[in-house]
Amino acid sequence: MDTLLHTPDGVRDIYGRECAIRTVIGDRIQKVCLTFGFDRIETPDFEFFDVFNSSNSALSSREMYKFFDRENNTLVLRPDFTPAVARCVSKYFHDEKHPLRFFYCGNVYRNQVNYRGSQCQSLQVGAELIGDSSIDAEVEMIVLAIECLRSAGLKDFQVEIGEVNFYRGLVEEAELTPEEDAKLLQRIENKNTFGVEEFVDAHVKDEGLKRAFSRIPTLFGGIDKISDAAELTQNRKALSAIDRLEKIASIVELYGYSEYVSYDLGMLSQHDYYTGTIFKVFSYGTGDYIVTGGRYDSLVKRFGKDTPAVGFGLHIDRLQETLRRQKIEVPVQPIRALIIYRKRCTAEAVRRVREFRSAGERVVADLKRPGITREEYQEYADQIGAEELIILNGEEA
Repeated sequence: MDTLLHTPDGVRDIYGRECAIRTVIGDRIQKVCLTFGFDRIETPDFEFFDVFNSSNSALSSREMYKFFDRENNTLVLRPDFTPAVARCVSKYFHDEKHPLRFFYCGNVYRNQVNYRGSQCQSLQVGAELIGDSSIDAEVEMIVLAIECLRSAGLKDFQVEIGEVNFYRGLVEEAELTPEEDAKLLQRIENKNTFGVEEFVDAHVKDEGLKRAFSRIPTLFGGIDKISDAAELTQNRKALSAIDRLEKIASIVELYGYSEYVSYDLGMLSQHDYYTGTIFKVFSYGTGDYIVTGGRYDSLVKRFGKDTPAVGFGLHIDRLQETLRRQKIEVPVQPIRALIIYRKRCTAEAVRRVREFRSAGERVVADLKRPGITREEYQEYADQIGAEELIILNGEEA
């Protein structure tokens, strides 16, 4: 019987004030998405494995919870929303010519018990803008992420923006093999300057390319630092990436959000999931990113609709933990009153309850139990956070 009281590793119960705060945060963020003209979309909690296979997701097969249906098809609990939205768009909006804007809110499930104590089930809110290849669309998503975080109460955070094509252009010019590419990319992501220099000395012949690769781990900060990187190469793809970031910076400035943004040409991805601009949001109080997003122009095409796309996912659990550690209060609606009533006072109790609830206020009404004193009911009111204790026929309570 004891095992029936516990949850499996990687999942937990959420209740009380923590659950209430979680709901408030989610509601605030979803309201922001609505003001940006995004529509809510819901996809199933489990789908066919092929929707999330290695070519469609940034996750490996072993990170997914897999099971079988009665026809022996392999199913997975949803590990990521973006491929599911891409599938849905390709099915129901295949001939749509105008941009589509969707946001979602739901759990994702990832088999990662051993990864720094991460939870296997986590709540995400995210948004996808499909059918727009412009820089303006990317800025819209970055600004949406910023405003979502601000709506939740977070003030001190940093959006780091990169562009994978700077690195990709250099890799293509150097003609690195996929294995060499993966090794170099890992060193760059880790800001391992000495490791990068050692690698390019052994695998890259051109001196200009060696110098450009070696500088990538240091190419982060303000947009001026990124602009200076144009002196390192004549590669068209790499220069186009720099130009794109410069244009993003100019539009972000129009929104007045430059203080939240920095740029990093060394922010890359181990997967081909992202095809251009990528971004992550960090804040103190958590060791991991709160938001991750970017452009994924090739993903929707894999489901049959050839269209560009950009989006992000926001981790509610990490955001909530960040707010807690930064001591940022998220107000939840209190219980206005605890009403205790005797049976003969039912009509009066119902009248008062209806008055409170019609005004949008929370109220708890309990039939009086024998032997419970006023002091004990006051303790109960304090316990549930009720602002007022009302005892009908109080002199006999």
